[in-house]
Order: sequence, then structure tokens, then C-alpha cells
Amino acid sequence: MPRLPRDVRTLLIAYPRIYFACHRRHVRDPATRRLLSAHQASILDHLDTVDPMTLGELAQHMGVTPATMSIAIDRLVHAGYVSRGRSAADRRRAELRLTDAGQRIKSASSVLEPQRAKTLLERIPATERAAALAGLVRLAAAADQVIRERTASSRNRARSHTGGGR
Repeated sequence: MPRLPRDVRTLLIAYPRIYFACHRRHVRDPATRRLLSAHQASILDHLDTVDPMTLGELAQHMGVTPATMSIAIDRLVHAGYVSRGRSAADRRRAELRLTDAGQRIKSASSVLEPQRAKTLLERIPATERAAALAGLVRLAAAADQVIRERTASSRNRARSHTGGGR
């Protein structure tokens, strides 16, 4: 394997350290004490009780196929954390929303532990903090673009294997 550029090596070394410093390992429903995976909690973090999201939008945003997201959503619907309903404007369109139980989990915890993130940020001098956060925002925007491109590429490959679309 060719030697990676220094900036890539720096990212590959830094990211896991940040992740492990701030990442919550498990999320527990405060009412039922049911344990959710970090992935399930992440899905809940992307949904809302009022503004709906389609399964396709959610799958694209999270960088997985709609089939993979459908399995995860089915489990969350069965557990009572997500509701699946029809759009009033277009009855063919299924909309996902958090239930009150899903909102309870989302409010009680996030995939990232806020106190750990606060502690991490406090270790950065105030004069450098804005630049560090701006860099993270730019990396996140690039990550969103990569996920969109990867999802589009996966869809195109799937269509070519199944005879070309709808």
C-alpha cells in the first residue's frame, strides 16, 4: 500500500481518539431500561416528533441502503420508538417520526456524551477553539458529500444489476 499523505495520516490518527473520548457506548431507555445500540440511538437522533423524514432520506443521510435502514426502522417501530405513517399530501409516501418514547430517549441521551465533549473542548484554549470547531464543521460537510456520493453510487450499481431501475 502506498504511503498516505501526512494530512490523511493525521486524520486517521486523530479521529479515533476524539471518537473514543466522546462516544457513548450504549444508550438505555430511562423509562423501560431497555438497552439500545449506538446505531439505533443515532437513528433516533436524526428523527423528530413533528417534522417527518422518509426512509430513503434517512438512509441516504446515514450512508446505508434503504433495505438496511428498513430493517433498523422496523425494529424501532416494533419497540415503540418510531412511528411510520402516510403523508397527507401524497399517500404513497411513508413518513417516519419519533414517538414520545423515542423523543424521551433522544432527550435523555445522544450518541455523543455531552459532558465528555464539553470536557474535551475545555482543554482547547479559547483562542483556538473556534478554529478547531470550524475545521470539524468542514470535515462534517465533506463527510456528508462523501456519503451522498457513496449512496448514489450504490444505487446505480444496484440498478445495473437488476436490469436498470423502475
